Amino acid sequence: MAGPMGYRNYRGRTPKWKYVLAVVLVLVILASLAVIALQRHIVYDETGTPHLELPWQEQQERPEALGPVDITIQAPERQETVCAFTVPETPLTREGWDAVRAEYLQSDPAACNAAAVTVKDSAGRVYFDSGTAVSGSVSMAEDTGAALAELTGEESGVYAIARLSCFHDPEAANSDVDGMGLKNTGGYIFYDGNNSQWLDPGKPAARQYLCEIAVEAAALGFDEILLTNVSYPTEGKLDKIDYGEAPQAENLAAFLEELRAALEPYGAALSIEVPAGVITEGGSEAAGLVLTDIAPRVDRIYAETAPEQTGSLSAAVAAAGGSAVFVPELETRDPSVAGSCLLLK
Repeated sequence: MAGPMGYRNYRGRTPKWKYVLAVVLVLVILASLAVIALQRHIVYDETGTPHLELPWQEQQERPEALGPVDITIQAPERQETVCAFTVPETPLTREGWDAVRAEYLQSDPAACNAAAVTVKDSAGRVYFDSGTAVSGSVSMAEDTGAALAELTGEESGVYAIARLSCFHDPEAANSDVDGMGLKNTGGYIFYDGNNSQWLDPGKPAARQYLCEIAVEAAALGFDEILLTNVSYPTEGKLDKIDYGEAPQAENLAAFLEELRAALEPYGAALSIEVPAGVITEGGSEAAGLVLTDIAPRVDRIYAETAPEQTGSLSAAVAAAGGSAVFVPELETRDPSVAGSCLLLK
């Protein structure tokens, strides 16, 4: 039938090339899906050549499951005899370390095998790059980090002891009086007989602060953490101290327990320095120290003494229980003292 203007309706066939194109597109899509599906089964051998491992092949080639494996972690060996010298209480430098090493280690290697370095002093200054020390308390020389790395490195052959002053810390006490500082009964920071301030052992934040710094020192590679000033103040108007509800000795024992647990992953020995009177008398009420509480929680107990008193102090520490041993702090090396010692100069 003729349409408008004389044209007829067109009923032509679809060209064959369109059928071919449709088939090609379908094949491309199917191939892409197959590649995606198989891609996770492609593995590479040691030469980098790809191979196709299908699921049923993987199941056949998978080795039998191994039985339980016993893994034994060997704890680092503890130094049985420590003959240490004390490094001056300043930030360690390469020059300073070389000088004391030449004086003690190289002149008489048999006499000394350890070095005691202050990492935190009683003014609250921290002598290494600490990430937890309170603001403004870090004090370092330009090469302190390198000197400490040389001291604590395996090649030094030196047993490294970190001396760490604990609760006598005016820097941290004043930075957070409510959270860490030792207060008087009036609610203000307590000043001891030397017009200085202390951390409160009864406050968890104060104990945690010291634990964190000790852990940092252990992470540097120190073999032993030697705590000093683990006590309450013993000078000044002690009746004005707000001791809190818990007994003083209980707070100090809790600190040693917490620190020992924190150091366990590092294998560092834990030691404490106390006055010789704490050992001979069994404790100090003012300081909050009880020898039988301390001895089971540390590896060594240090005290400044004369050579002739070493035997009686050693016996008193042994009688206090635990496995702690006594280490005398001496002005000079004395041939009558057998075993460990710490030279103060």
